Amino acid sequence: MSVIGVETGGTKIVCGVASRTSPDVVEEVDRFPTTGPEETFARINAFVRRCAEREPVEALGIASFGPVDTDRRSGRYGWITSTPKAGWSDIDVLRAVDAAGDVPVAFLHDVAAAALGEQRWGAARGARHAAYATVGTGIGVGLVVDGRVVGGSGWPEAGHLLVRRHPDDDFAGSCPFHGDCLEGLAAGPAVIGRWGRDASSMDDAARAAAVPVLGFYVAQLVCATALFVGTQRMVLGGGVLKTPGLLHEVRRQVGRLAAGYGPSPLADDAGRLVVPVGLGDASGVVGALSAAADLLEG
Repeated sequence: MSVIGVETGGTKIVCGVASRTSPDVVEEVDRFPTTGPEETFARINAFVRRCAEREPVEALGIASFGPVDTDRRSGRYGWITSTPKAGWSDIDVLRAVDAAGDVPVAFLHDVAAAALGEQRWGAARGARHAAYATVGTGIGVGLVVDGRVVGGSGWPEAGHLLVRRHPDDDFAGSCPFHGDCLEGLAAGPAVIGRWGRDASSMDDAARAAAVPVLGFYVAQLVCATALFVGTQRMVLGGGVLKTPGLLHEVRRQVGRLAAGYGPSPLADDAGRLVVPVGLGDASGVVGALSAAADLLEG
């Protein structure tokens, strides 16, 4: 007997299968680009069928980019709602995955799944209150409090926090909704819009100018999250966070911004609070598999 996890991201899809007793051990994985909904769900359904032909599938975990409606009482439960990704607004994800009508399904935001995966099996293992933030094409945050994913219909959307601007930054912002919110100032499109290239393509001089600005914005996200929910570990991932020196700068800025105030480790140990991903690119799919396995307990 097996469980299947599906992570639909803004740029790529990850499908995995695992035993219900070991959801962290992905036995087979398929990764492919996110294209239009019809082609994308055809490939997801093909993966599910292949797995089901080998052995029965007991449960399904679907982790979707968003915003998404995760309220089971809502008439639009399982939908992507007002996403800026072209062609994907108002998509009923649950009904597009064929197996969702045949087995129990856990539906959650992709960053919530990544937070669950990291809290159960990765860099936040052992932390009762944990968060995962991805800083890439967009910025998203998932929360696990007392070992459980928390969130609702379309929240948290911490990537759209309004933040204090860096004194050396006059970039207008790239968010189509808010301009200079956190995502509009620190996500991948903002990096390209401000400096003309992504962080991985910068020379040393450009990177030296970019890292303090990006670190200042991401550190505000870390501080806000820790103050809201008492986060004991905040795992940072995504393409922008692969910029050399950025994680160290975020930790430095967190210490400066917190100024000794707030719950531990925010107040006293930014190095313990802010950690890199432990599961690599598998955080989301492992979280989706774990959520599916949870449906079968008892």
